[in-house]
Amino acid sequence: MLSVVRVHLPSDIPIVGCELTPYVLLRRPDSSLISHDIPQSNPIHHSFLTYKWYRIQSDRKVAICSVHPSEQATLQCLGCVKAKIPVAKSYHCSPKCFSDAWQHHRVLHERAASAVNENGNEEEEIFGRFNSTGSGVNTSLTSLQSSGSLTNGTTPLYPVAVTQRNGGETWFEVGRSKTYTPSADDIGHVLKFECAVIDVETKLPVGHASTVLTSRVIPAPSPTPRRLISVSGVDIPVHLDLDSCLSSSGTFTVLSYNILSDAYATNELYSYCPSWALSWTYRRQNLLREIVGYRADIVCLQEVQSDHFEEFFAPELDKHGYQALFKRKTAEVYSGNINTVDGCATFFRRDRFAHVKKYEVEFNKAAQSLTEALVPSAQKKTALSRLVKDNIALIVVLEAKFNNQGVDNPGKRQLVCVANTHVNVHQELKDVKLWQVHTLLKGLEKIAASAEIPMLVCGDFNSVPGSAPHALLAMAKVDPMHPDLAVDPLSILRPATKLMHQLPLVSAYSSFARMPAVRGLEKQRRRMDPSTNEPLFTNCTRDFIGTRDYIFYSADSLTVESLLELLDEESLRKDTALPSPEWSSDHIALLAEFRCKPRTRR
Repeated sequence: MLSVVRVHLPSDIPIVGCELTPYVLLRRPDSSLISHDIPQSNPIHHSFLTYKWYRIQSDRKVAICSVHPSEQATLQCLGCVKAKIPVAKSYHCSPKCFSDAWQHHRVLHERAASAVNENGNEEEEIFGRFNSTGSGVNTSLTSLQSSGSLTNGTTPLYPVAVTQRNGGETWFEVGRSKTYTPSADDIGHVLKFECAVIDVETKLPVGHASTVLTSRVIPAPSPTPRRLISVSGVDIPVHLDLDSCLSSSGTFTVLSYNILSDAYATNELYSYCPSWALSWTYRRQNLLREIVGYRADIVCLQEVQSDHFEEFFAPELDKHGYQALFKRKTAEVYSGNINTVDGCATFFRRDRFAHVKKYEVEFNKAAQSLTEALVPSAQKKTALSRLVKDNIALIVVLEAKFNNQGVDNPGKRQLVCVANTHVNVHQELKDVKLWQVHTLLKGLEKIAASAEIPMLVCGDFNSVPGSAPHALLAMAKVDPMHPDLAVDPLSILRPATKLMHQLPLVSAYSSFARMPAVRGLEKQRRRMDPSTNEPLFTNCTRDFIGTRDYIFYSADSLTVESLLELLDEESLRKDTALPSPEWSSDHIALLAEFRCKPRTRR
């Protein structure tokens, strides 16, 4: 017979909406160990496994702190209750917690008041609230009521089973599959997982069931929603209905986001982030909610692991109408599991665009060609060691399905070329970064020469504003006296006059800096660096805060209509950095809305 050796959960803090998948270690009769599922339909050694999940309902009522969701709340902000802000956001674990969070918390009050004054009701924003129902915890702390039947995982509906316990506690059975996804009804309650070995013939348990208890279920933290702000001078609602608005207006939106690969999200690098918020089971759901909430027409993601693309992002975003394309980094340098190699993923809404062509740029191959052509034989090995870093770019040509109003030739195809890249991270390799960006731009020039096509260049360039790669992108050339050019041990950047291109690229977020000082843009202008016309930061950790991510567009064929607002210190917890429970990457998402300019007849 089989026996259960050990049962444990990846994290003992369950979060609403994040699937719990226990690890069950079994011993065979021959003492070998296995960990796979054994259903009744496919038993082994005359045994199969059954699972049950229970919610432990106590007479003691518990509210959860909105700032530190693993802590029990001790006070409530009555201003939130009066303003009808979701009640879960009103709780705090201590006076110090409330005081420290006030700069962030008061924004909720201001927005609620503004929404009531302007609209008569609370506005919905482009990035909707995650836990807006307020049903998990309420001001009177009355106990939650269970429904008469339930479902979770793939288990069909069945009646709730109740087992009474001592000490005023009741166990409600809430699931019968191996996995369980906590709901709002579970907030504040402990969950229990039970695994039993069942004899095939008698259908009776063999030995005692193995159990594990979680800590109290916490709500998924909800960051302050980010608004879409007009920069075209045309008043637009911040709660854009993209499905109806964009299809008639001829505009489209593009999102660029480095989501932080799970392979890099270690406790050593991000010790300030709670371990439960750093776990992939939590982050993937939080990232998905955020990405889907932006409802972008084109989504460019960086640091997407191969296995996560295949098993999670591609199928999940397919449910929301997106077609997916992926380019994994090459693995000449990487020595780990090939399935965890990250890359760039580009998604587009099938109802808005059709796929025309895909180009893959492997900088390793470009390095091979470069060294063959320019580097002496004795230096080839050294040159390749410096240039071969596995970075890639994914270029996609799409055809718009929507009507572009104002075009002189309405029957002509409207194409858009979207480049998605992640440039090398090592700051000492300034020559490699610049060479990679230059190589990408030269490839895009060839595409532009073959067709009249708007260009979008998105990604994490690992280059701050004012650096040589940024100058090449934004100014189409690099000053020969730029200090970055001093780092060129392979002489691949000489002469400096070759570091140029013909694409009329402009950074989308520089629109905030170029706009006149009008009401509503003051905050965004304060979040921009006036010396570079770029955001003050797109990457925020304890060790670094600055801008590394950009959306560039061809200004001769596209105009920027609106931009997703930038974050500042009020939007981030002042006692932490990214990633955090609210934001699951160390980068922030950038999103721009574009309109194609009318083409002139030739």
